[in-house]
Amino acid sequence: MDEEYDVIVLGTGLKECILSGLLSVDGLKVLHMDKNDYYGGESTSLNLNQLWKRLRGDEQPPEHLGSSREYNVDMIPKFMMANGTLVRVLIHANVTKYLNFKAVDGSFVYNKKKIYKVPATDVEALKSPLMGLLEKRRARKFFLFVQDFDESDPKTHAGMNMDTTTGQELIAKYELDDDTIDFIGHALALHTNDTYLDQPALDFVKRVKLYAESLARFQSGSPYIYPMYGLGELPQAFARLSAVYGGTYMLNKPQCKVEFDESGKAIGVTSEGETAKGKKIVCDPSYLPDKVQQVGKVARAICIMSHPIPDTNESHSAQVILPQKQLGRKSDMYLFCCSYAHNVAPKGKYIAFVLTEAETDNPEAELKPGVDLLGKVDEIFYETYHRFVPTNDGSADNCFISTSYDATTHFESTVMDVLSMYTNITGKQVLVMNNKLLHTPSISKLLMYSLPRYIISCPTSANGSVANSNTRSCPGIQLQVPEKTT
Repeated sequence: MDEEYDVIVLGTGLKECILSGLLSVDGLKVLHMDKNDYYGGESTSLNLNQLWKRLRGDEQPPEHLGSSREYNVDMIPKFMMANGTLVRVLIHANVTKYLNFKAVDGSFVYNKKKIYKVPATDVEALKSPLMGLLEKRRARKFFLFVQDFDESDPKTHAGMNMDTTTGQELIAKYELDDDTIDFIGHALALHTNDTYLDQPALDFVKRVKLYAESLARFQSGSPYIYPMYGLGELPQAFARLSAVYGGTYMLNKPQCKVEFDESGKAIGVTSEGETAKGKKIVCDPSYLPDKVQQVGKVARAICIMSHPIPDTNESHSAQVILPQKQLGRKSDMYLFCCSYAHNVAPKGKYIAFVLTEAETDNPEAELKPGVDLLGKVDEIFYETYHRFVPTNDGSADNCFISTSYDATTHFESTVMDVLSMYTNITGKQVLVMNNKLLHTPSISKLLMYSLPRYIISCPTSANGSVANSNTRSCPGIQLQVPEKTT
């Protein structure tokens, strides 16, 4: 361990593992350490015994829940947008060869005390019971505008300057009512509050377009995909990528202490009497508590059930977004459900989460609106965790700290934090525009294909037949970059 590294990464959460992989591929010498004896950090996956030990102490889980090892309960449950940035990174990093995915069955929104499928296209808008006849026509016009929108072609901007026109002004042009604005802004654009209405509309439109394009990719009931066996496979996949490119991994390294020189710059990490020298340190907030501040708290309920979420078309996996206005809150609430269909629970069992940004110190009362939508639950656990953001200047002290995971049940904000950190660490820009990743030459091998060129294959099912990737009979989707042809 007494060597010098370009980067020392502390913690094996998903953000840290993605960065470790990308930096290793960039040709940097990387040492990756974790105080725990397992991968994942705060975003780890737990079996049933581990979950009980964490939340119920010495109690043992009841036998009727099934085998402990058949559970993979993700502590930071998030779906992946099928056309989103994380999928782009996965494919261009070629870590998808270690993973299989499955389309998520449903995407829903809570409106006036009922659950509805989220309409995302002009056709779905006309069929949706969320809106009356006149509103359906107005929504259809808006979705057609989004469908045809091309950031590089002003002719598709309907006479608006998208850098100065606000979200509110754009919506006013189509005369959409408040309930329609609510589900478009929160369930399609995935904004966590209404501040987007006062900001330039470009980002809002691009978010809605991403949702619709992701929905079309698999032609399933949602725009999301999710790994078979849960998210715990993702950090390990990027760890393998880093190792292939020369990265060194050390788990179960207690008391990882970041060392600083007299000027306050990080120069290495000490553990068990050995010091590894490092030019830059990357870590999660737990490793440098003096350089972060708390900005919020997430309340969550973890539930084990024997049925899908009611009113979600028997979806074995689903997301339900409860916009803040529907609950009289300052922040949205999220329902996440996954099941044995993704191999995260025994046959007939479902794992559900209810999450929100905590506004009180009573998570049970605060989460009740979401928990009530789940119906009968076999077991339920309540927990809160603090959210931290870095307060330091990484360019000044060589420490680059990730932000804590938010309450959302999708990965878009997470991966943007990763790309921002990558830019801060390397000084190189990575931009996502027009369905492509614009990048610097140093990671061109990773990002050589635009996402629309990836292919989807569904392996043969157990009975030997080839299943469609958007059906529950599909054993797993493989995301692949097509081979070049001459």
